[in-house]
Amino acid sequence: MDIKSSISLLSHIHSITADFLIEKLKEKGFPEFASSHGNILFQLSIKSEMTMGELSEKINRDKSTTTVLVRKLERDGLVCRNNDENDKRNRLISLTEKGKEFNSAINAISKELIETFYKGFSEEEKKQFFEFLKRIDNNFSS
Repeated sequence: MDIKSSISLLSHIHSITADFLIEKLKEKGFPEFASSHGNILFQLSIKSEMTMGELSEKINRDKSTTTVLVRKLERDGLVCRNNDENDKRNRLISLTEKGKEFNSAINAISKELIETFYKGFSEEEKKQFFEFLKRIDNNFSS
C-alpha cells in the first residue's frame, strides 16, 4: 500500500459522495445544488435565523461568496431575507417552507449515503475511522 495515495483516495471519495448527493437531490426535485448550498440550509435548520456574517462563519466562506450562494437559494425559493428588527443594518436569512422540504429530503438521502459509506464496517471500525479523521483534521487546524 502506498500511503501517499491516501490523499488521492480521500479526494476520490469526496468526489463520488458529492456526485451521489447531487444525483439523489435531482431525483427528489432539487437540481443544480452545490454542497455549500446544502450546508447553508443545514445551518439554518439548526438556528432558524442568521445574519450573513454568522452564516459565512458557519460555512467557512467569505461574506461575498456566502451572499452569492444565499441569492441563488433565495431565487430558488429556499431561503428568504428579512430586516433584523434589532439592527436595521442586518438582514436575517431564514428557511422557507421549500427550504424545510429540502432539509427533510436531504435527511433521507444522508441516511442512505451513510449506510453506503459504512457498508461492511463494524461499529468499532466506524469509531476508529472517525478518530483517525479527527486527528487529520486537527493536524491542519493547529
